[in-house]
Amino acid sequence: MELAITNSLKMANGVEIPQLGLGVFLVKEEDELNMAVKSAIYDGYRHIDTAMIYNNEEFVGKAIKETEIPREELFITSKVWNYDHGYEETKAAFEATLKRLDTDYLDLYLIHWASPNYIETWQAMEELYEAGKIKAIGVSNFQIHHLEDLMAHTKIKPMINQIETHPEFPQNELHEFMEKHGILHEAWGPLGQGKHDLLSHPVLVKLGEKYNKTAAQIVLRWHVE
Repeated sequence: MELAITNSLKMANGVEIPQLGLGVFLVKEEDELNMAVKSAIYDGYRHIDTAMIYNNEEFVGKAIKETEIPREELFITSKVWNYDHGYEETKAAFEATLKRLDTDYLDLYLIHWASPNYIETWQAMEELYEAGKIKAIGVSNFQIHHLEDLMAHTKIKPMINQIETHPEFPQNELHEFMEKHGILHEAWGPLGQGKHDLLSHPVLVKLGEKYNKTAAQIVLRWHVE
């Protein structure tokens, strides 16, 4: 089965999110990030994932502008950080993110972590979503009890939960809960962040040899399926 890099999945509100995206965590140097974002876009990526705490939103925005790809063809994700939680704080943080990215809207805005006041943060995000400034809203690093609490106290369910996921940490129970509630499962650290011996695991190496693929390609296929 072939998978085009532009394949998308539908969130609960019907908005489509490209299934593969470029995350720019830890990329601090402007030239390095500029090259990474442009190369990804020219190679067919349309989903770029950043966050306020990455300190590179402005660089992402500049790189995107330089590609001259129409904004509506791109899918940009950013996230609200812990110390910006709260109703007014979130509104201000969102506007600052838009300014740094030099865009009028976000395709996806996430609560980065379930820190105190995430209910008030979500309520602000609901209003931004209803005003058309964000096409979809979601969370990151939320566990089942966080999702249950959020859904019990707000109007709109998270459309996506971005969580660490790889073959050594598959998050099966959380995945099943999200599937039951129509919340898409998005992986960060899909290759184990280089902190694990994941890509030298004998099973993955053997499968790579069998299918003439790298261990990383085998893992990415596992994620997709």
